[in-house]
Amino acid sequence: QVQLVESGGGLVQAGGSVRLSCAASGRRFSMFSMGWFRQAPGKERDFVAAISWGGGSATSHADSVKGRFTISRDNARNTVYLQMNSLKPEDTAVYYCAAVARSGLSTSRAEYDYWGQGTQVTVSS
Repeated sequence: QVQLVESGGGLVQAGGSVRLSCAASGRRFSMFSMGWFRQAPGKERDFVAAISWGGGSATSHADSVKGRFTISRDNARNTVYLQMNSLKPEDTAVYYCAAVARSGLSTSRAEYDYWGQGTQVTVSS
């Protein structure tokens, strides 16, 4: 089992930046590949970014956030981050952290076994 707790969401103006954090507890964090997903009202939960287990040498970002968002991890702190820059109103959503005990990158929500409760990010125009 692993427990995930997101933080760092809030209200930000368009063009601004926010860093989300996801703190993990339970089993050895470095053995989990991690992902960020988001869900806007009335829409599906969509992939945002993923990072491989271990040192996180491999990452993947959705086309809609590429060049603006960056996923990273700090295994010493059992935490994965999502740095979000140049935010747009369409980035408004609840952001979820997810974990799966496997190598490689997982971009499908069906591949993840553990989820946090989510943190709201609202971007005003």
